[in-house]
Amino acid sequence: MSSDSDVRSNRLVVLGGQGDQPRAPGAVWLVGAGPGDPDLLTLKAFRAIKAADVIVHDGLVSDAILDLAPRGARRISVVKRRSRHSYAQEEIDRMLVAFATEGLTVVRLKGGDPFIFGRGGEELAACREAGVVCHVVPGITAALAAGAAAGAPLTHRGSAQAVTFVTGHAKAGETPDLDWPSLARPNQTVVIYMGLANAGQIASRLMQAGRSPETPALIVENASLGTERRITAPLKNLATATAGLSGPALLMLGEAMALAQAGGACAEAPLAAVVGGVG
Repeated sequence: MSSDSDVRSNRLVVLGGQGDQPRAPGAVWLVGAGPGDPDLLTLKAFRAIKAADVIVHDGLVSDAILDLAPRGARRISVVKRRSRHSYAQEEIDRMLVAFATEGLTVVRLKGGDPFIFGRGGEELAACREAGVVCHVVPGITAALAAGAAAGAPLTHRGSAQAVTFVTGHAKAGETPDLDWPSLARPNQTVVIYMGLANAGQIASRLMQAGRSPETPALIVENASLGTERRITAPLKNLATATAGLSGPALLMLGEAMALAQAGGACAEAPLAAVVGGVG
């Protein structure tokens, strides 16, 4: 199995060894890997991974999912962390196009869903501009897995008539520029991705905009994994409740979160043990 260590010098991965033999045009698959548990992959995602010549993956894709790739497939990590990226987004875009132009089947494997804070739209646009065929395979976004495991529905009659996904990530030291009055309205669930570092500021802005300090909050770290951790607290205590967490984590706020169960991941039998796995 090859890594991207041998191509770092040029900042663009090129798979050689094809000689002068022409190849049919390849394609890019933007695949949602879900929150981490391989049992939560869709069948279409599973099949795309199995057919890949190249896997370009982010840091939220679990090893258990990466290990589903063919033995000969190249794995290239384009992990992004707060203020530290191994590749710029423009480099990733060029990489996907270059591979597909070589006639390869390229799987851009993303945690969660490609179109929910995954920058999949940018990669799709880059492929279209280059004339490269691009398929999108949706994935289970972390909020759905986190709510299901905790027994906290994102919508619920009488307490959550709407659900809104927002990003809590902004430039270092800044609070995201969100529609705080809208998010402060009662009887809705607000799910905040990448909000751990700004949890205290987010809680303050919501309360200043009118959201009750007693609004139930659910914090979920490592959703769907064996290391999943769930913490419940009122909105006013959000900063304290998130202290010490390193993420990835979701902040889920709203009246329906009163139904959440705190603690670790549910002790469920793996799907493979029930149905014999996916063949």
